[in-house]
Amino acid sequence: MIVDHRTYGFRPGHMKAFLELYEREGYPIQSRILGEPVGWYVCTDIGPLNQLVHLWQYESFEDRARRRAELAADPGWQAYVQKLQPMLVSQETKILTQPAFIRGRRAA
Repeated sequence: MIVDHRTYGFRPGHMKAFLELYEREGYPIQSRILGEPVGWYVCTDIGPLNQLVHLWQYESFEDRARRRAELAADPGWQAYVQKLQPMLVSQETKILTQPAFIRGRRAA
């Protein structure tokens, strides 16, 4: 299992508009293709401002590549991204993996 950790930075004053756009247009498409996120967070007034973080879980790098390609090819997603782009100032993507001693463990 891997986790795709994404941090987006927005132009000041655009977070509310982004959240409305994402809820209406982005989330229905993204969750249909990628599944439900592991986490989805808006950064508050401590630390870097105008940022949000979301986490998506995949079975493997191949699973991620397949689902991300399907998302990128979706016409509705492409239209959504065109509306999103003017609001963005940055994007950072990290891939998180679990160390061997954690893999396969179950919560008690």
